[in-house]
Formats: sequence, C-alpha cells, structure tokens
Amino acid sequence: MLTLLAACNQQDEKAVVNKTETTPDSVKVFVLAMDSAQKMISLPGELLPYENVQIRAKVQGYIKKLNADIGTFVRKGQVLALIDAPEINIRLLELNEKVKAAHSRYQSSKDYFDRINTASQSDGVIAPSELQHIKNQVLADSAEYNASLFAASSNRQIGNYLAIVAPYNGTIIKRNIDVGSFVGNANEKPLFELNNNLALRLRVPVPEIYTGAILPGNTAELTTRAFPDKKFSAKLVRKAGSIDNETRSEVWEFLVPNESNELKAGGYADVKLRFLRSNQSLVVPVSSVVTTLERKFVIRVAGNTAQWVDVRPGFNMGDKMEIFGELKTGDTLVLKANEELKTGTKLVTK
Repeated sequence: MLTLLAACNQQDEKAVVNKTETTPDSVKVFVLAMDSAQKMISLPGELLPYENVQIRAKVQGYIKKLNADIGTFVRKGQVLALIDAPEINIRLLELNEKVKAAHSRYQSSKDYFDRINTASQSDGVIAPSELQHIKNQVLADSAEYNASLFAASSNRQIGNYLAIVAPYNGTIIKRNIDVGSFVGNANEKPLFELNNNLALRLRVPVPEIYTGAILPGNTAELTTRAFPDKKFSAKLVRKAGSIDNETRSEVWEFLVPNESNELKAGGYADVKLRFLRSNQSLVVPVSSVVTTLERKFVIRVAGNTAQWVDVRPGFNMGDKMEIFGELKTGDTLVLKANEELKTGTKLVTK
C-alpha cells in the first residue's frame, strides 16, 4: 500500500511540473507607431576669430615709429608702424631722374621725326630708309621712357610698404617688435597679429548620427566659462561636407555676433543643439530594446509567439528610442523585453 501511494504521488508531481512548464508567459505589449524623433544634445565648441592675419614686413629696414600695441582697436588702412629705409628713397630719386632723362630723349626723337616726316612729303628730299631709321629710334626712345616710368612706379610701391597698415578693422592681439627692431628677414616672427572679433566663428564637431537631421531655425544656444549664466545665440552658416575618419563627426560652423566684444576668440563653449528628423520614424520605449554583445533587438509577438527582430538605434531620447529594422506600424512588441524570452516562446499578451 505504501509503495503504491508513493508511486501515485510521484506521478502527480510530474504532472504539476509538466503543467507549469507548458503554461505560456504573460507579458505587457504595445502597438508600434510612427512618431517625430527629436533630440537635444550639448556639444563642445571652439570660438575662433572671424578674420585673423599675421602682418609682416615686405621690405628690410628698422622700425622708426609704432602706432599700435596689444589690445589696440584699429581701423582698415590705419598705419600701425613705419619702417626707416633711406636707400629706398635714394633709389626712388635716382629712378625719377632717369624718367626725366628718358622723357627728354623721347621728346627730342619725336620732334626730329616730325620734321623729317614733313620734309619727306616732297619727292626725293628724304630717303625712305632714313625715314624708317628715325622712326625706329623714336619707338626705341618711347619704350625706354615707358620702362623708366614702370621702374619708378614699382619702386614707389615698395616705398609704400614702409608704412605697415591694417588690412581690416580689428584688435591687435600680438606685437613682436619695438622701435629700432630690424625687420624684413625671412622666417622671422610677424610684426603684429590682428583679429577681427566683431563676429566669431563657432566650430562644433557634430556626431555622424545627427548630420542627416534638421536643425530647426539653423540656430544654436551656447554658454561659455567666462559667462556661465549668460546665453548667446549662433546661426549655422556652413558645414564641412565630410565626416572626419578619426572622430566620426562633421564640423559645423556657426556665426556668433560679438559687437560688444564680450566673447573672446580662442575660448570654448558648451553648445546646445536640438535635432529633428525630417520624416517620422519608429519610436519605442527604451525598455523594449535588448542590447547584448552580439546584437540589439526587440521582441515582436506574432500568433502569440515571440520573435527576435534585429534593429539599429537612432536618436536616444531618454525614455524613448528611435529604431530602424524589419518592422512596420501596427506590430506588437514586448514592452519589457529580455533575453529569456527566446524566439518561439508562447506568450500571453496584455
């Protein structure tokens, strides 16, 4: 009797175990739908001057006078320094005298040719060969006179280089000379470095995933370490057009107005950008996406059976995520997915 009773109890336990194993799992699900994917991110940016130039001396000489120093705001065409080079002035005087001499020779040859040409109107007075010879002399003297004019003009232009002028409005940020310094040698430091900071260039490396998205209004908001409690606006003006192989990002350049000269070139900024997909895409709760070392997937329920569907992530919006894969609107997905729900598992949805 005891043997029969023990056998019956074992069979009842196996029946309970089998019944438990075949009971379908109960899971929460949701219906997949399209939605607008947008993302607000903060990226580091670098503030650069709108224009920057290193001013050097074209001719050799000694600095005679300085009119600007570091921090000086200068206007376009303003004289920053004067170079003393007496030999250039002497050379210019020499060339001016050569111009006068060449002009005199040319004028004499022209007057002589005019008289001979008038006399040649009478037959037999002037031989044709003689007339041609005199004409050629006039042409040669004319060419010599023009050449002397060009030489004097060129030397006069070199003389203009004795005055170092500002190419545009800006602020002197470096000065490497003093009165009496010899300048004009190759490979020497620039005399001045000039920045135009009335507007600044803001360069931001945008990760590849966001380069195809829309930036509403083409605007950005930035703060700096110098003014952490003040927000500045910037306008997107250009993109690099290619992805950097090392950083996997594209450089976007913004224009930041800076008439008050509050912002300083060379500083760093925290830039806030709001990206928006041009078209609606599939958006799911983050809990529905399973990430392993080998794959990233969601669990679709079809005919009360679990199916793993590989997906590619898009924008991560905190509690929601944009995904791409072999899915369509209306599909039923498990809300809280995990690896234990294998493909083919029977599910009861709610």
